[in-house]
Amino acid sequence: MLSQSSKQPLRIGILAMLGLLLLTGCGTEQLQVQPAAGSSNEPLIISAIPDQDPEKLQRLYGTVATYLSKELGIPVEYKPETDYTASVTAFKVGDLHLVWYGGLTGVQARIQVPGAQAIVQRDIDEKFHSVFIANTASGINNLADLKGHTFTYGSESSTSGRLMPQYFLSEAGITAADFKGEPGF
Repeated sequence: MLSQSSKQPLRIGILAMLGLLLLTGCGTEQLQVQPAAGSSNEPLIISAIPDQDPEKLQRLYGTVATYLSKELGIPVEYKPETDYTASVTAFKVGDLHLVWYGGLTGVQARIQVPGAQAIVQRDIDEKFHSVFIANTASGINNLADLKGHTFTYGSESSTSGRLMPQYFLSEAGITAADFKGEPGF
């Protein structure tokens, strides 16, 4: 996701995401990039949704920032965020220029930042899926059996942890009123 109000040209954002994909194993070719003419010394600030251990994210995206800085010839910094909402807010106010989002947070960011656009997706993301997990002792064998039970989603801003389960529950004719109490997160 790249903010149109970002001070870095769109070209740098696209190349940065390509570099990110290469570094995370989604590509195999070498990236040969020259910095955009007239780019400033202001850093390109990258981030990702906080869906893993913060130390692991820091190692991964710190490495990505170092790689991109070298390849693009501009300063690149990784800035961690505490949660999904904080990440979208930081993108909205311009504190983040390029962010690796999931489906729902990507939509939220594009709604809040006119002109922001998704510029790349990993091939594995189009095959990603959500699963419902029930304790075998509960007697729940299908979605209809959830009625009258408690239910907990994943993160409220997660595509796979909330948005897709909510969609499949709706498709099965199940509403929040069908659960024992309010669904948790």
